[in-house]
Amino acid sequence: MPKWKPCKRREFIKKLKRIGFESPEPGGNHFYMRYGTYTFTVPSNQEYSVPQVKMLLEEIEQGIRKEIPLGEWERL
Repeated sequence: MPKWKPCKRREFIKKLKRIGFESPEPGGNHFYMRYGTYTFTVPSNQEYSVPQVKMLLEEIEQGIRKEIPLGEWERL
């Protein structure tokens, strides 16, 4: 059974692209990624902790209306 792990920002962005997000766009203090009409603000820290990864994925799941199980996230 996979465990939650911290995630580097670059790896997080790569995984979002594999899900179907467009490349990051600059804007203000953060970068943004789009999935259809949903716009996700990418936090600027270089590594995301386990609680932060969980929170970000929960926000993304609500925005794109698609569940991303841990096993699928690890395979991306």
